[in-house]
Amino acid sequence: MDVGMISITESAASRIAALHDNENDPDKMLRIFVDAGGCSGLEYGMGFDQAKEGDQVLRNGGVSFIIDETSLAHLDGSVVDFDDGLHGKGFEITNPNAKTTCGCGRSFS
Repeated sequence: MDVGMISITESAASRIAALHDNENDPDKMLRIFVDAGGCSGLEYGMGFDQAKEGDQVLRNGGVSFIIDETSLAHLDGSVVDFDDGLHGKGFEITNPNAKTTCGCGRSFS
């Protein structure tokens, strides 16, 4: 199987590492996923979780993360960034596969 790619920027990797340091279970990794919902039909999600059967473990930007095959198909080629500036939005995903996106930046189709 050709494993897809998701890029993690330096600012996102730094924030993910800080969040992981506060995680109660050090064996959990960041999970990036797509779920039905949001105002555009699909919604981005992230959280710490254990790897499950069928998950891919990817590494980019010094961060290891898990993703299921369906989410990877939607997010292949995406970039995860973290914006903590004056008007920072937190984590942002730039997805080249999205046909439409919502103003909130958290949902797409």
